[in-house]
Amino acid sequence: MRESPVQPVRSAAGPPARSLGQALSEGVLLLDGGLSNQLEAQGCDLSDALWSARLLADGPGQIEAAHTAYVRAGAQVLITASYQATFEGFAQRGIGRAGAAELFARSVRLARRAAGGVEEREVWVAASVGPYGAMLADGSEYRGRYGLSVRELERFHRPRVEALAAAGPDALALETVPDVDEAEALLRAVEGCGLPVWLSYSVAGDRTRAGQPLETAFALASEDDRVLAVGVNCCDPADADRAVRLAADVAGKPVVVYPNSGERWDAGGRGWVGDATFEPGRVRAWQEAGARLVGGCCRVGPDTIAELAGLLGGTTADEGGERQ
Repeated sequence: MRESPVQPVRSAAGPPARSLGQALSEGVLLLDGGLSNQLEAQGCDLSDALWSARLLADGPGQIEAAHTAYVRAGAQVLITASYQATFEGFAQRGIGRAGAAELFARSVRLARRAAGGVEEREVWVAASVGPYGAMLADGSEYRGRYGLSVRELERFHRPRVEALAAAGPDALALETVPDVDEAEALLRAVEGCGLPVWLSYSVAGDRTRAGQPLETAFALASEDDRVLAVGVNCCDPADADRAVRLAADVAGKPVVVYPNSGERWDAGGRGWVGDATFEPGRVRAWQEAGARLVGGCCRVGPDTIAELAGLLGGTTADEGGERQ
């Protein structure tokens, strides 16, 4: 199959003057919300197996617009549209390795351009590295235990980590990780990339989605200087409440927390079910327990992020490194 051409988009603004780690040491930073729900609100069809990553090729302007909506809501850290982006997935659409590498780089540039649209504060970009199960698009990212070894998972993740790191984000978001084995593989895959990372598990109760105790999962990051924050995302808000203090106690690091709305993903029906239970006011308890990167994941939109921005207005780290 002939490779589909991928045309680069223009360059974006550069990174903030402070590193993400420096900013975290000075206050709480507000993450964005769910990218997919904002894209759907903009009228995008995400039924493809590539999910939002398809728009890196077919609708990059939509992705930039979604990032911009979160910047306007007050987000200080944008997570790129590369969660479900893989060389293997793009190959199935006839996009070769060179074209896929350009799409990885594009994901960072689009977020950087949106971040550059605000002058009154710094906005950082974290490149999303989703789990192996996201590439399968069958819900296995919420189960883990793929039948692959740590070494095999490392080989899968390393090329995409390298492609994203080469694009110059401020950090890598190793996110929605369902399994301690995959977390170990991801930490191996980022060796030598030259970027800080955060490690964020998807959990159910007091265990990873694969069933391992969260104490074991969080301890994996405790002695790793590359990990600037550890925590949870893409989970029920109530599970996030319980996990934040445990992550802080076990890992001894700043905590990252960005749960879903509380609705549940039905992989078979490919839709969300149940009621939203995300209450912005719970961010105060997260902060007191050690959270320093806070936001929302699936089904948490710009309106909720704006509420969080209002609640955190006195504790976020502004451009001068002081409290706002």
